[in-house]
Amino acid sequence: MSTLDLAASLSRALDARTPDLARLDNYYRGTQPLAYLSREASEALGGRLRSFAVNYPRLVVDSIAERLTVTGFRTEGPDSEPDADIWRIWRVNGLEEASAQAHTEALALGSAFVMVWAGPDSRTPRVTVESASQVSVVRDPASREILAAGKRWTDAGRAYLNVYERDIITRYVSRATVAAGGTIPADGWEVRDTLDNPLGVVPVVPIVNRGRLLDVDGVSQMEDVLGVTDALNKVLSDALVSSEFYARPRRWVTGLEVMEDDDGNAINPFSNEAGRLWQSENPETKFGQFDGARLDGYSDTVATLTQQIGALSGLPPHYLGLFGDQPASADAIRSAEASLVATATARQRSFGAAWADVARLVIAVRDGVDPASVDVETVWESAETRTPAQAADAAAKLASIGVPLVSVLESTLGYSPAQIDRVRQLKRAESLDTAAAQVVAGLGAA
Repeated sequence: MSTLDLAASLSRALDARTPDLARLDNYYRGTQPLAYLSREASEALGGRLRSFAVNYPRLVVDSIAERLTVTGFRTEGPDSEPDADIWRIWRVNGLEEASAQAHTEALALGSAFVMVWAGPDSRTPRVTVESASQVSVVRDPASREILAAGKRWTDAGRAYLNVYERDIITRYVSRATVAAGGTIPADGWEVRDTLDNPLGVVPVVPIVNRGRLLDVDGVSQMEDVLGVTDALNKVLSDALVSSEFYARPRRWVTGLEVMEDDDGNAINPFSNEAGRLWQSENPETKFGQFDGARLDGYSDTVATLTQQIGALSGLPPHYLGLFGDQPASADAIRSAEASLVATATARQRSFGAAWADVARLVIAVRDGVDPASVDVETVWESAETRTPAQAADAAAKLASIGVPLVSVLESTLGYSPAQIDRVRQLKRAESLDTAAAQVVAGLGAA
């Protein structure tokens, strides 16, 4: 395949995914259209209910993403301390925040991407997080190894495409202008320049959510609850229509002559002002009111659909606002969150492998070595919910049986490499102060 054909293929792949990504993005933002709202119901509300969404899809994503926090990387085996220089590069590139965005994007859209390249400082490679709406990859159908990747964007009326291969990087620009928000043509690219790729691998790492063997693009974490969410929004919109027209008591009157204006329109003889008395001089006139409609049926249906969302997503009841009359104990909360913690731990395994590949590329750029020759392990903060008292109690018990301080700070308290280094410095200073005080005391006694 020629380079121009490869560029066109990557551009078409991005176009093919655009509708699905836009749909998922709307659900995450809560701006999806009301799937079940009839025209009659919309007209009954005077068009006031244009957008309505109980945004459980975002809750499904954010509840997992908030439990995914990278705290470091080990490069010398599972018993070694986190690599301080990789963590420095991580922080310089703003990846403490960008990694959280990558996790959210991967959970919501199915995948996100990370690019690694040389930075202005030879000791600090440049690492960026990219959206699936701008990046596409080509894989070997046999080994699923990434053979090429492309990033496409628009700027100042032109479309740009960078194609990354194992030995070369080619940068293209569209011949035709592209209007803001317009369609980018798959063909019609011309080469701006080319760069050698000394890494020998494509410097793009995909972060894939729930990737199956033949589903390499990943699946949105929201997918299972989208239909139920539409049903829930439908029931709630029906409840709003009912509350607008049927829940409030409606009054009726008989035996009263209907007056009309010059145009033949009926004139309301009564005032809607509170406290005003309705009266009629006709002894045959009767007044009354219809009972307001009860909304209990809607409440029961909403509770049922919400429980289904919890069952499909693994969210505990207290996340969904269910059974919130009594505060749950700490043990009950941990038990209810078991499925959510298991899901977050599974994502740590799959996402951790991707971040380890990113760290390998960082080391390869920094040291000029083969990425395949580097062994890296990603270190995560615990996905479990623990109060400060519980974490401190667990740390004290581990320390009492001889677990090293660094391991306790990292695995139990979730300290980052920088925080661990700070604690060790303070411990050294404290030991020196204690030793100095003992020396002074000894000299005074002599």
